[in-house]
Amino acid sequence: MTVRGTVIERDGATYRVRTEEGELRAVLRGRTKRDTPKVVVGDLVELEPEAGGSLYGITGVGPRRTLLERRVPEGRGARPVAANIDEVFVVTATRDPAPIPQLIDRLLVVAEANGIPAALILNKTDLDPGDQLAARYRAAGYAVYPTAARTGAGIDALRSALASRTSVVTGPSGAGKSSLLNAVQPGLGLRVGEISRKIRRGANTTVGAVMVPLDGGGYLVDTPGFSEVGLWGIEPRELASCFPEMRPLIGHCRYGDCRHVSEPGCAIREAAAAGTVAPERLESYRLLLAETESEPREWE
Repeated sequence: MTVRGTVIERDGATYRVRTEEGELRAVLRGRTKRDTPKVVVGDLVELEPEAGGSLYGITGVGPRRTLLERRVPEGRGARPVAANIDEVFVVTATRDPAPIPQLIDRLLVVAEANGIPAALILNKTDLDPGDQLAARYRAAGYAVYPTAARTGAGIDALRSALASRTSVVTGPSGAGKSSLLNAVQPGLGLRVGEISRKIRRGANTTVGAVMVPLDGGGYLVDTPGFSEVGLWGIEPRELASCFPEMRPLIGHCRYGDCRHVSEPGCAIREAAAAGTVAPERLESYRLLLAETESEPREWE
């Protein structure tokens, strides 16, 4: 009898799979191990019971809608981290600590480079409403969720956004992510913290991912090292397309190979001068461009 489910954690050679029948433990069968890509959390898999034991065998892996990848330790090539993620939520405090727009932009670009929709959570709005920051990212095309974990403001809207979806919540230290997650679902922040500590242990688990079920349906994917994901693999000429407000302007510069740095007739620089593209976003683009241009190519 074939059972279908979602991989929520990998523990060595064994996978935890959530199914309608409950949580099952599974291993890759020989043929599947040879003929399919590496199975990661978020993968939709088919299982069959193993003879004479409590384990199931993974006999098939469904198509992936999205795939989050990171650089291998040697610096070249890709390693899958999580599949079928619906959205990345970047959380930042509006005060204490002060937001770092260039870090926000980096995390948003990581999501864009991996083909995953992204949104911004502005936490601690009871200390500062963060109106300018919210306006900047809404103008760039992102949904913005103002929240205050201490007062509960905005929590219902965020809980609804997370429900019935598979989401990654990431952000800098001090942004209040744990408090925010505990406000969304009491105990969730503690659970995610425990998972993070667990998967940071061990020589071969520099970056792991675990899916935590939400009471309202859906999953939260805990992915330590998210900022190490994705950006390394993008070609410098494709970086501007990871800024939603810049996409419509690509191809309208005077020169076809415009880098949008100092070239005359650059449509993106002109938009920044006119205020339709935030100058701070253009500066983030330039810094990330310099980083991507300094990365070794696959053949080097």
